[in-house]
Amino acid sequence: MSDRVRRHGPRAALVALWVVLLLAPLQLSEFWEQTGLFAMAAVIGAIGLTILTGVTGQLSLAHAFFLAVGAYGYCYFAGHKGLGVEAAAGLGLPPLLALILAVLLAGAVGALSSPLSGRLRGIYLGIASIGLVFVGQHILFNATGLTGGFNGRDAEPFKLFGFQFSDSNPLNIGGVQFGALEKLWYLGLVLVLVSFVFARRVVAGRPGRALETVRDHEVAAAVMGVDVTGYKAAAFTLSSMYAGLAGVLFALTAEHIVPNTFGFPLSVTYLVMIVIGGLGSVRGAVLGAIFVSVLPQVFDHYSDSLPLVAQPGSGGLEASQAARLLYGLAIILVLLYAPRGLAGLWRPSRREPAPPPSSEQVPPAPRSAALQAPELKETST
Repeated sequence: MSDRVRRHGPRAALVALWVVLLLAPLQLSEFWEQTGLFAMAAVIGAIGLTILTGVTGQLSLAHAFFLAVGAYGYCYFAGHKGLGVEAAAGLGLPPLLALILAVLLAGAVGALSSPLSGRLRGIYLGIASIGLVFVGQHILFNATGLTGGFNGRDAEPFKLFGFQFSDSNPLNIGGVQFGALEKLWYLGLVLVLVSFVFARRVVAGRPGRALETVRDHEVAAAVMGVDVTGYKAAAFTLSSMYAGLAGVLFALTAEHIVPNTFGFPLSVTYLVMIVIGGLGSVRGAVLGAIFVSVLPQVFDHYSDSLPLVAQPGSGGLEASQAARLLYGLAIILVLLYAPRGLAGLWRPSRREPAPPPSSEQVPPAPRSAALQAPELKETST
């Protein structure tokens, strides 16, 4: 029975989890639905960063920049020309096509930035990638014709084959009304599932082994025939596409985006996600993203009933500050007691080696050739 539970237990737990996720919009409030959607966007972005940083070993602090490319790219491709002198422009393309183009745009920008990973590595690459965030912030604040400037711009509601993901056209099934958040919930689940399965196949397949070899020893990888520069560029591009998709889902959930959202702290937050979840683990990226993205939302929502947490502006410990303190404490605890991250806590422990046999079970040691040589001589004599 224990062997059967060990074999089928994880699969049954996964099926139960997906059943809960599929039925969740029927019971959750608007706050939890929006928090869940933000967590889904964080999961997609964290999976992309773990491919680049955890699997390939390329430290990048520019993830927020590529999220902004995806979010604003979708708003530009799907949006329409607004009113006013400073109104942001748009192409008015179908939302599905706009989503695909936004992801491809993020990947193209990542490919253009990939020479950084070919020339630099380690902390030098991380510092150089910060420049992309500052450049992105400058563009977002000043290119008002595309981004809306300081005020940001609205995200066009998603549409798929005439089906609108908005509150203006609610869907009633069995007496349950599905609005924009409920519809986006299932879209987010599909995007998370596709992103997770694709990343697992990449990491577990031949490309993943090549990326891990590049991470562990570039010279050995080059000797084995691995195109180090090409794989680094591919990892940078794929990670940027994941970030672009996360930015699109974030924009659809928030309905309005501003440049301040995609600053340097967001890049640090994503780095915290993959460290807490477990570097190099796709499942760990999912767990870390959920932990880091949900925690501040819960603290802000329940700040009235939480002890030692003051209201914003009162001068005490605010909910956002308490969340940051927990981030730091979580990182310290993970590094000290769970080096493999949250994903490592559920991995089966290795079996202990069998104890050495007792003295009664030890067979007598064979006599060496040196000890047997005199007997052979006497026999021959």
